[in-house]
Amino acid sequence: MGDFLTLPRVFEAKEHLYNVVHQTPFKTSETFNQSTGSQVYMKMENQQKTGAFKVRGASFKIAQLTEVEARCGVIAASAGNHAQGVALAAAKRGISAKIFMPEGTPRAKVQATEAYGAVTVLTGESFQEAYGAAMKEQQRSGATFIHPFDDVDIMAGQATVAVEMLQEQPDLDTIVVPIGGGGLIAGIAYAAKQIKPSVNVIGVQSAQASATCNAFYKTGPKKLTTVSTIADGIAVKEPGTLTFRYIKKFVDGIVTVNEQQIASAIVHLLEREKTLVEGAGAAALAAVLADKLALTGEKCGVVVSGGNMDVSRLPHVQELALAKRMVMV
Repeated sequence: MGDFLTLPRVFEAKEHLYNVVHQTPFKTSETFNQSTGSQVYMKMENQQKTGAFKVRGASFKIAQLTEVEARCGVIAASAGNHAQGVALAAAKRGISAKIFMPEGTPRAKVQATEAYGAVTVLTGESFQEAYGAAMKEQQRSGATFIHPFDDVDIMAGQATVAVEMLQEQPDLDTIVVPIGGGGLIAGIAYAAKQIKPSVNVIGVQSAQASATCNAFYKTGPKKLTTVSTIADGIAVKEPGTLTFRYIKKFVDGIVTVNEQQIASAIVHLLEREKTLVEGAGAAALAAVLADKLALTGEKCGVVVSGGNMDVSRLPHVQELALAKRMVMV
């Protein structure tokens, strides 16, 4: 299908995914509107099948496999949410799946992946180590590797999030997106700029895993030696090669948020919206609530990318958020 993202390819993904994934709510919150002085709309991908946007790209990619590729099974590396997307999409096609995940992956994500029928292997500190182990296994087994972000079909699938947002709110001024490997923001930024060139696309990274931000502004190491953040879904040590090309071309800016700001956004969503999100899912909203973006008077779309929070981590999250509130007082 070629190695370039095109709008027809994004709309092909949209058509394919129509009966496969949920068109998730795109809702506003009076509380957040008042506290930010802007009109904030949240794209609730935490309510997506498998609890995250990743099922979009994985489903579209796996649908493109030939029968020969499908018979060989699929293999993937993931910080957790891509794993579930691949496992579900593979199960639907009757394909065997083996997923490599970091050792610190929340138990909930591992169990959910196994519940869809995939075999899981826990290895290494971060996505990068899991990726290395998966590539070795792929060479040994001949299975088809499903990359979590550096793949045009994956990016086209994730881009459907932007299509839905702009269909519901065509007059959005800004779209705020979390960044891990960059597949979501690359797809969203590309599609959004084709549909509405004037829209601003801003990426958000954890300050503890800011490789893409460093590369974007040439301010620090493009490859990190260690990443440790409550936003485990975006704890990636280096940007994707393909995704970064699209980020450089179509993304308007990138900001970082600290652990307290992410924790505070998780708690706010739980208290005000009665919705549970994981750290990566709260990152984009954290940037808006921490006033990192000067959005006053704007219509702003925020991607709440996932909800697969390990509930046993909530006390730690609450502690972090309270620390921030005490500082503010």
